[in-house]
Amino acid sequence: MIRRFVKKIFNRHAAPAVQLEPKIIPVKTHGITRDMLSRGAERVCDDLERAGYRAYVVGGAVRDLLLNRDPKDFDIATNATPEQVRRCCRRSRIIGRRFQIVHVMVGQELIEVTTFRALHEDASATDEHGRVLRDNTFGTQSDDAARRDFTVNALYYDPYDETIHDYHHGYADLKQRTLRMIGDPKVRYREDPVRMLRAVRLGAKLNLDLDSATRKPIREMADLLDNVPPARLFDEMLKLLTCGDALACLKRLRDEGLHHGVLPLLDVILEQPLGERFVEQALTNTDQRIREGKSISPGFLFAALLWHEVLAHWNKRKAKNEIAIPALFAAMSDVLDRQATKLAITKRLVGDIKEIWSLQPRFEQRSGKRPYGLLGHPRFRAGYDFMLLRAQTGEIDLELGDWWTKFQESDTAVQESLIAGAPKDSVAPAKKRRRRSPNRKRSQSADSGDTQQNSQGE
Repeated sequence: MIRRFVKKIFNRHAAPAVQLEPKIIPVKTHGITRDMLSRGAERVCDDLERAGYRAYVVGGAVRDLLLNRDPKDFDIATNATPEQVRRCCRRSRIIGRRFQIVHVMVGQELIEVTTFRALHEDASATDEHGRVLRDNTFGTQSDDAARRDFTVNALYYDPYDETIHDYHHGYADLKQRTLRMIGDPKVRYREDPVRMLRAVRLGAKLNLDLDSATRKPIREMADLLDNVPPARLFDEMLKLLTCGDALACLKRLRDEGLHHGVLPLLDVILEQPLGERFVEQALTNTDQRIREGKSISPGFLFAALLWHEVLAHWNKRKAKNEIAIPALFAAMSDVLDRQATKLAITKRLVGDIKEIWSLQPRFEQRSGKRPYGLLGHPRFRAGYDFMLLRAQTGEIDLELGDWWTKFQESDTAVQESLIAGAPKDSVAPAKKRRRRSPNRKRSQSADSGDTQQNSQGE
């Protein structure tokens, strides 16, 4: 009964104020023309329009075009149901449980098509915290605009008359560089706590100021992130780290008190001057690579964020006279296990992270054939870049980074001279246990038997 009462209170204000008629903004005002759309977006809109449905480019693509940014992708909103979309568009499939959407492939481009949705009025569709569990009720374009998160994401671009349909004054907010929640922010954050992370990410990425009503509840409601599945938090954190403005996002995340919900170890890391410098340099390098159109490694990013916590655990274990390499692997497991309770890093990325970490001691082993073995390791480049980052931030000597840079770029003769002049290994490799030969084992057994017989005879 108490649970039902709480849901009733939350749902009383669940529907934000809806502006039934949109403001129509002509192309001469907003400046977005049809040829700015991707080929896939045009094709899907054409297919749906020919079948008698309405189709609009919506959300981030419209917002980014208005900000003179290149959209990452183009999403389509339509009054056609998922089944109708699938029948209209070739190479399409319906995905999702809570949100049924259609993925349409046009060449190599993936277009995401969603049906206009309305807010769910059934109290059983939310949990005791107000988080929406089911949201697949179809509605009108006006309903769909009301259930979107921010006003700047509720802009609908019509490719045929090149107008923008604006239900919640998102165009004006964008011009004023303001990020504003549609409806009551407290209710909307209860419906989906991830919206708090999204507000921080979009604000930092687009250089928008959160309006006071949108920002105020975030710190006091941050605990709601504990109710979000770790896998979903991981997806949102990955978007944040790969948006090209990860450093700005991470700083805002801390300012709003949200990092405890996704990276609980972050405060511990950033309390150490060396750790803060390391994380900031890693994110700065990543942002630069994204702006230059270069590839990035999510595994490398998470390895950088968590490395100094691993280092702290490793040093504690070595202080207790534990063997260095086993102590490192134990420290790695401790940190990743603790993080997994909040953020479900995928198994593939966990493997990448562990490999990057485990290679670090091997860079200090520069005698004999060990450098050649490390140079041939499939993850050498990721480990080398990580080691350079450690050298750049003062964790290890710059000489080590310079040595490996020269070693990998040199011919055999120079490599041999580098090995000959390298200092003694500071981290001893783990000793391999020699296998006993079967003959030796049988000989020892025979000797043991003779001894027993002799003792019995005596």
